[in-house]
Amino acid sequence: MGLVRRRIADKRVLALVKAFLKAGILSEFGEVRGPKTGTPQGGILSPLLANIALSVLDEHVAEKWGTQVDRARRKRHGQANSIIVRYADDFVVMVDGNREHVEQLREEIADVLTGIGLRLSAEKTSIVHIDEGFDFLGFRIQRRQKRGTGQRYVYTIPSRAAQQRARDRIKELTSRIKNPSFTVLLLRLNSFLRGWSAYFKYGVSWRAFNAIRSYAWRRIGIWFRRKLNMRWTAIRRRYMTGWEFRAPGGLTLFRPQVAGVRYRYRGTRIPTPWTTQPT
Repeated sequence: MGLVRRRIADKRVLALVKAFLKAGILSEFGEVRGPKTGTPQGGILSPLLANIALSVLDEHVAEKWGTQVDRARRKRHGQANSIIVRYADDFVVMVDGNREHVEQLREEIADVLTGIGLRLSAEKTSIVHIDEGFDFLGFRIQRRQKRGTGQRYVYTIPSRAAQQRARDRIKELTSRIKNPSFTVLLLRLNSFLRGWSAYFKYGVSWRAFNAIRSYAWRRIGIWFRRKLNMRWTAIRRRYMTGWEFRAPGGLTLFRPQVAGVRYRYRGTRIPTPWTTQPT
C-alpha cells in the first residue's frame, strides 16, 4: 500500500483498495477465506494495482524516448528507438537497434522497477528477434515470409499455449458428468468458442479456428459414445445433418470467423495520461 499511497492522494480510493484487499475469497463451495497476502489471481483489483505501480515505468518511457520528432532525430543520428506496449503487468519493448541497445534498455527498465520494489521475472523476460517471434497476451507475434511471395510480414496468431488451453477447456466441457443433455452441451461449447474466437479473430487465426472447432467436433462424438453408448450410424441418424451436429431446435456447433480487418492503427486517437490535446 506504500507505493499506492505515493501515487494516489484520494483517501476514498485508498480506502476502497484496502477494502478489496481484506474482502476475502469466495470458494466454489460458498466458503469465504481470508487472503494471506497479495490479491487473488484473476481478481479485478490486480490489474488496477499493476497499472498504478507501472505508471512509473510509463512516465519514464514518455520522458526518455520523447515524441515522434525526437524519434526521427534519433534515427537520423543512427541511435536506437524503442516503443513499449503494456497491458497491466505484461509488457513488451520493441527496439529498432542492435542487441547491445536492447541489453542496455533491459538494465534500465530493471533499475526503474527496482525503485518501486518490483523486479523482472527471469523466466518470462527474454531478448528475441522479430523473426524468432515471441508470445504476448496469448498471441504468437512473428515475422514470416508470405507463402508464394518473397515478402515478409509480421503475423499474429494464437500461441500454442493458448490453443492448448482451449483444448483443455473443451475437454472439460465435454466430460460425461457435466452436461445433462446434448442441447446444454452445445450451448456451453458455443459460449466458449464464441468468446475465444472473439478475442483471436483479429489475428491470422483461421487455421487455429479450424483446428479448435475440429477438436470440439471430435469431443462431441466421444461424448455421445461414452454417455449414450451410441454407434456412429445412430449418432448420424438422430443428431447430425450431413456431418454437422444439430440439436433439437436447429442449434449447431458455432463456427468461428476471422475478422475482415486484422489490425487498424489508431494510437493517435486514443487518449492517454500524456495526451496534450483533448480527444
